[in-house]
Amino acid sequence: MTDPQGKAAEQADRLRGLLERYNYEYYVLDAPSVPDAEYDRLFRELQALEAQHPGLVTSDSPTQRVGGAPAAGFREVRHSQAMLSLNNAFDDDDVYGFDRRAREALGDALGEDEPIEYSAELKYDGLAISIRYEDGLLAMAATRGDGTTGEDVTANVRTIRAVPLRLRQPRDGTLPGLLEVRGEVLMFKADFETMNRRQRDAGEREFVNPRNAAAGALRQLDPTITASRPLRFFAYGVGADDGDDAPATHAGLLERLAQLGLPVGAERAVLRGPAELLEFYRAMRERRPGLPYEIDGVVYKVNRRDWHERIGFVARAPRYALAHKFPAEEALTELLDIEVQVGRTGVLTPVARLKPVFVGGTTVSNATLHNVDEIERKDLMIGDTVVVRRAGDVIPEVVRALPERRPSSESAEFRRDYRRFSMPQTCPVCGSAAVRAPGESAYRCVGGLYCSAQRKQALLHFAQRRAMDIEGLGEKLVEQLVDADLVATPADLYRLDLSTLEGLERMGEKSATNLIAGIRASRRTSFGRFLFALGIRHVGEEVARQLAQEYGDLDALLAEDWDALQARKADLQKDNARRRQRGEALIPVPLEGIGPEIIESLRRFFGERHNLEVIDALRALGVHWSAPETAGGSRLAGLSFVLTGTLPTMTREQAGELIRRHGGSVASGVSKKTSYLVAGEAAGSKLERAQELGVEILDEDGLLALIGESQ
Repeated sequence: MTDPQGKAAEQADRLRGLLERYNYEYYVLDAPSVPDAEYDRLFRELQALEAQHPGLVTSDSPTQRVGGAPAAGFREVRHSQAMLSLNNAFDDDDVYGFDRRAREALGDALGEDEPIEYSAELKYDGLAISIRYEDGLLAMAATRGDGTTGEDVTANVRTIRAVPLRLRQPRDGTLPGLLEVRGEVLMFKADFETMNRRQRDAGEREFVNPRNAAAGALRQLDPTITASRPLRFFAYGVGADDGDDAPATHAGLLERLAQLGLPVGAERAVLRGPAELLEFYRAMRERRPGLPYEIDGVVYKVNRRDWHERIGFVARAPRYALAHKFPAEEALTELLDIEVQVGRTGVLTPVARLKPVFVGGTTVSNATLHNVDEIERKDLMIGDTVVVRRAGDVIPEVVRALPERRPSSESAEFRRDYRRFSMPQTCPVCGSAAVRAPGESAYRCVGGLYCSAQRKQALLHFAQRRAMDIEGLGEKLVEQLVDADLVATPADLYRLDLSTLEGLERMGEKSATNLIAGIRASRRTSFGRFLFALGIRHVGEEVARQLAQEYGDLDALLAEDWDALQARKADLQKDNARRRQRGEALIPVPLEGIGPEIIESLRRFFGERHNLEVIDALRALGVHWSAPETAGGSRLAGLSFVLTGTLPTMTREQAGELIRRHGGSVASGVSKKTSYLVAGEAAGSKLERAQELGVEILDEDGLLALIGESQ
């Protein structure tokens, strides 16, 4: 006797297998074996079968790519590993410099005349995305965002047929329990033209360029709209990966991703030395017009992955990789006016107001002019016809004027429409004096935190995720707080109360309560994040971390004699130069890599009485950090932690810093090697995995008890 349900299940499995195979052939191998009509016929057959037998529907079925009601908004997602940006190269010298720095960092690991092997690929002009697979199934997808936190666009990414809902079983090895694939969502040129033709035929607005169309499609709240847009995907790397068969090279990693069923660009190569990199760059620039998609450059990565950590990072970019951009697009337009903006550090920056012009894939109406010296060097006059340049996401700039298009200086037209720019001698925001220090190109407002423009930017900098991470304190709220004279310095944030916040426009009790909780949670931080949050000129995240490591705590930093330190550094550097010539051991130099400009900035900042008053107030209001542990006293040394869910008073990033500060390590996925899982609310699949493996589970209080801290 036949089993109709069993026969239907076999048929559904067969159809899913065929559709998965045809998708793989089309998007990964670029070698379809059946016409689109046959794929569509099989798809409809599977739809009908699942409709007749609803119990056969699986989450990874091709029919389940589109589903669910439109969302009210996008949930924020914190990346388990940061999605870093790349440093840019614009000429041959930049590429040779990149290779030289990598060789210097590798030192003895590389033979004297041995060239570095690189993996080279295309730089797609699309939207960066991270796709998380758990046990081979697509679990979540998120935009890059600020590199640390993005938006959950899982429902939309599921609609992209190029993205597999289930990874293919590799020929050798097993599927990783956790794999975060990094790549680019884009739109092919032909698909873009077809879509715009349909828009025209329907009398609807056309899209500006493929990149904007792809980005807009991915951020639709209704997945059915995303599904109607012809989006593609190319994988180019990984974030978290708990697989046991990690390839030794980046080229091998790309091959592995292709084996798993993920589309990987075919235009890639393994090259040796900078000369071969430049050959690849020139070849791709020549082929660029004929490619089926838009690119804005090529990317070079040191091929050996075990060298990446050794070469290291700078700020939020890896030193082992480089984006070599193609020449920027240029256009002509009219310089209508020059206005002055005031930045966080008080710098007065002239900004060109332009007659709107389409260049580099978008309409440009503003462009940076950097400083008054640049305006004079380029001989710019308001009223000029100017050349504007824009490449990718780079801020548009005015390249030069076309003085030959000016009318005669004696004419009425010239006197009426043309004029020279002069930098104001007072701040356009607060009226304080604008001064220019000897040797500097920039004018600065001396108003400091008394200038509302600086005050607002300083507060936003202080509250950002990479600094004090005050959740809920955005630009509009900061404007209200400053304009209402409720907040003048960062310390005033910790004096805010619920009733004051509830009285602000569009706040309400829930938002005010959440902000108070965010401010309270930010009181516990790391010393490096606190230094970065202060907004000291020239002190970015890397310098702040180095200062924190060198001094250990604020009192030692405040006691430093900066003039004596600079003299001591200079003497040691001269001594080391002689020792290097004699082949002797070098003497450690304090604050190695931090130059006199940064030291002078530190001297000025900590020499200002009002800055010290703000720091004292912050400490008095409960802002604190743990003293760094000594190597012998690291309580968590040798222990591996995984973080999941929402903790009561800390973000996961703060908890991770706390663990690392006490000698532990933080991993992204749970495995048999995990010592503890730290779980908060909505812990999800990591909690289940930890329970399966018998990993000990802690809450936030348990973590603090393990370290020996109390709330």
